Amino acid sequence: MISELLLSHSTLIVCWLLYAVLLGSAAWRTLWVELISDSRKQHLLFGTVFTLCLLWLVRRDFPSGVSFHFIGMTAVTLLLGWPLAVLAGLAAQLTLVILGKQALLAVGANGLLLVALPILIAELCARAIERRQPDNLFVYIFGSGFFPAALTAICCTLAGSLLLWFEGIYQFPPWLSEYFGMVFLVAFPEAFINGMVISAFVVFKPEWLETFNRSRYLQAPWNHPDDPGD
Repeated sequence: MISELLLSHSTLIVCWLLYAVLLGSAAWRTLWVELISDSRKQHLLFGTVFTLCLLWLVRRDFPSGVSFHFIGMTAVTLLLGWPLAVLAGLAAQLTLVILGKQALLAVGANGLLLVALPILIAELCARAIERRQPDNLFVYIFGSGFFPAALTAICCTLAGSLLLWFEGIYQFPPWLSEYFGMVFLVAFPEAFINGMVISAFVVFKPEWLETFNRSRYLQAPWNHPDDPGD
């Protein structure tokens, strides 16, 4: 998370405009009638927002104005689908604003880094897996859970560093190999958290996962369409 003090006024405005476009698209694609009529989905949405707030509050604030915390948006995207995931991320950000942990001006920039980019990566990976239509459960867990989360941590760290470099705040170290080594260290815990959450939902509540095809992944072996005994 980046403080508004590190970004120029023009950058903050541009980020807010881009984020507003994403929010409008998400609100347009959200099935509001289904959300209002389905109490289970409402509870899942509110629980997700609450969990995101707790996850983002457990962070390390540096004097430079940059904060480090886990993201968790990969699991949120798989649970809710990308439109509701965008709105859940916004709700969590506004909660941090109310608590004084984030400035309203920085919501746009941090929303693009910590909401939009993770959701884009999770959505692209989930669609790539779905196009292949695998019937192996571990392909979904690792291909849609662990791997996108690790990639998200790397891409968000690099994107934030590039944004600060563009603003003239951050200077890359002379030994880039050491820098990228630290970036990859960040990826493992992010992948572990999201992957374990998705694994738990697959085992106990697969119907809660918006992107999980139960009829294919959880079908009985004797009902397999390629079984010659059918």
